[in-house]
Amino acid sequence: MTTTFDAELTPGARNAVRVCLGVQPSERVTVIADRACEEIAASLVHEIEEVGARHRLFLLEDVAERPLKALPAIVADDMERSHVSIFAAQVQKNELHSRMQMTDIVNRRRMRHAHMVNINRQIMLEGMRADFMKVDRLSAKVMGLVTKAERVRARSAAGTDLVADLNPDYRWLKTSGLISPDKWGNLPGGEIFTSPGNVNGTFVIDGVVGDYLCDRFGLLGDAPLTAVIRDNRLVEATSENKDLENAFWRYTHTDENSDRVGEFAIGTNIELRDLIGHILQDEKFPGIHIAFGDPYGSHTGANWSSSTHIDVVGTRFDIWVDDEPIMREGRFLIAA
Repeated sequence: MTTTFDAELTPGARNAVRVCLGVQPSERVTVIADRACEEIAASLVHEIEEVGARHRLFLLEDVAERPLKALPAIVADDMERSHVSIFAAQVQKNELHSRMQMTDIVNRRRMRHAHMVNINRQIMLEGMRADFMKVDRLSAKVMGLVTKAERVRARSAAGTDLVADLNPDYRWLKTSGLISPDKWGNLPGGEIFTSPGNVNGTFVIDGVVGDYLCDRFGLLGDAPLTAVIRDNRLVEATSENKDLENAFWRYTHTDENSDRVGEFAIGTNIELRDLIGHILQDEKFPGIHIAFGDPYGSHTGANWSSSTHIDVVGTRFDIWVDDEPIMREGRFLIAA
């Protein structure tokens, strides 16, 4: 693999390895990357080596044919011997199953896992340089409010008008960037989420959509996608961009629960300044995002599942937790 890398990647890589994952010299780390992210992987491996931890790096193209039909056995076997894992790769269509297999191992073994899907240089230089201690403080304050609430309401200048009734039997999770054995996290971090009890209303997606559709359609400000939700199901999706509209509708009708709201989340990374067209970072942008499909039931407590999961991001929200306003026009009313 490439052993040299741009030194500009070092602050983000150091944040990932030392702050977010807290890798210790006595631990072992599995790093899973691909050719597109080879330089970023090199920066991460360098930090692991600086810590003094043992590691093994896999480049996916060297061990399996892409798109992946399943998690390669050699990678799965290595994860069974590690305390920490990092996934830093550009995803391809129909690879979600392989990533679910990977996180199944993470969940079962309570590994600390950094999920850096579609990580790129811009994210390493922006989102990965965040003060994650600060993001964690704000995330904890918002968690303190929502865990006691019955509902969250959101509106936006673009036309979102959404109400999420919360299920007290479902857990909220904090993925602020500080990763623990209790929940693996996307990096860059900065969100709290649950699986909602019921969602109704309109969600105007003027930010981005997730999974492989993100790379295809990018920022949606010029042609937003409007999702109408009734009793937690997507019943209508419209956009001036008919290719987006049709692709999103097909994705959210892959299986019987692909159109179901599985995740309701509040982005808390106040270090971010703008959306960049990449779901990995943009879903952490302050505001509301939801996902249709799998509810991460092993963490949230939801008792259903789906083979798909697609996040959608809006912008410039007003948010109320019960009757308490916590955000106005995209800015938190809570200090970190």
